[in-house]
Amino acid sequence: MITNDKGIVKLKHLVLREVCRLAWEDNLNQESCEKLVQKIIPGPKPEYRCCIYKEREIVRGRIRLAMGLAPDVNSDSRNVVAVIPAACDDCPIQEYLVTDICRFCLGKACLNACRFGAISPGDTRMRIDPARCKSCGMCAKSCPYGAIVHMTRPCQKACPVDAISYGENGICYIDDEKCIQCGHCIHNCPFGAVGSKIYATQIIRKIREGKRVVAMCAPATEGQFGSEITMAAIRAALKKLGFADMVEVGLGGDMTAAYEAREWIEARKEGRKMTTSCCPAFISMQRHHFPREYELYKSNTVSPMVAVSRYLKCLDPDCVTVFIGPCIAKKGETLNEFIADRPDYALTYGEIVAMLDSRDIPIEPVEEDYQEASLFGKQFAGSGGVAAAVLQVMKEMGENTEGIRLRRCSGGDECKKALMQLRAGKLEEDFVEGMICPGGCIGGPSKHQVETQVLRDRQTLLNRADDRKILENLQKYPMNRFSMFRDGRMENET
Repeated sequence: MITNDKGIVKLKHLVLREVCRLAWEDNLNQESCEKLVQKIIPGPKPEYRCCIYKEREIVRGRIRLAMGLAPDVNSDSRNVVAVIPAACDDCPIQEYLVTDICRFCLGKACLNACRFGAISPGDTRMRIDPARCKSCGMCAKSCPYGAIVHMTRPCQKACPVDAISYGENGICYIDDEKCIQCGHCIHNCPFGAVGSKIYATQIIRKIREGKRVVAMCAPATEGQFGSEITMAAIRAALKKLGFADMVEVGLGGDMTAAYEAREWIEARKEGRKMTTSCCPAFISMQRHHFPREYELYKSNTVSPMVAVSRYLKCLDPDCVTVFIGPCIAKKGETLNEFIADRPDYALTYGEIVAMLDSRDIPIEPVEEDYQEASLFGKQFAGSGGVAAAVLQVMKEMGENTEGIRLRRCSGGDECKKALMQLRAGKLEEDFVEGMICPGGCIGGPSKHQVETQVLRDRQTLLNRADDRKILENLQKYPMNRFSMFRDGRMENET
């Protein structure tokens, strides 16, 4: 997992690994958790922050996250993205700062521009009183030297939908109505103050109870653990951990492409534009911020994750399905009441590695071959991969794809721009592939290696895949026994 600070990753991994060990021992309770706090932060000298008491409070928040709870005991938010209050107080409270460039000039244009009495002369430069400042920015605009800068917090800057604000005490607040659970704020906070709820202990409980727990690995998985770690290797490690089996979600990519192709064909006949369904953060952006466009243009096909989960549950209704990938928004998708028969849990790569480490299980190369998806399904993880797979299905169906105009949106800003153009009736393209993460899922917030390394290792693994066709591949699966629509209706009900 890549963040601003390896120390944050190390602490998060340590906490989750130890919590998982307690869960395997069926010893996860208030007393054992408090002992764990003392074990991780023994004192008397602090290692990360100003004092051991602050560090311990932060660890308590991380333990709660590791148990699938909000880090703030007073919070009732269902959002999977949450702020650890004890960790979030070291960013400057004020948004505008006077820098050393200030010449302490006679004109004092900044003072004259401020309507709230927030600016006054200091000893060697002007100063801004954060208690009075209203962040209007007039002082910065008026300064002839550009000595006053607008400071945006890293978490705020990373949020593509302006869901983050903060109060007078400087603690960040996430607006659940705006948040699309993309997780970009988590891996941009240099203090590790934002995290996501983790459902590892619930999964461990299901395994210990003897439930048939099946893992579903995202198409972005290949390349995350090196060029020698195939899907078969990951499958073998997960089985040692206690999972009954593992299925690659690239198969769900094939399924989603097959159904979205039908939707595209219909929309093309009607002269109607469409947006894709695979990225839950993109869907949330539409639903929360572009509700009209969501109703008019969204694909009604489920994401690959949901497709594979429904396939597994049609074979065994009592099985527990767990998605593993680089995505925080997938956790939100498992809790999304708008999606019928959704999967049970979702984990990131860092979280599954912590689970494996809790039982000292390495991921090692194996000789076994395993491929359940077409190459197009595997390539769903990259920007443009969804559109390429849908076009491939259309070609396999005998459709003429010439003249189809595509908008491949990679990143929150590109997605928002396309939706704004769609709202204004100025979108030239016919179909929009939306992926909130730059580069697609491969660039997801919880990727396990640097993206350039992932891409190199991934290509080595993809070169070994066979060239099976999408529709031909799907003939092996009982597609008529489960729904591919978001509301859960069967195909013969449409």
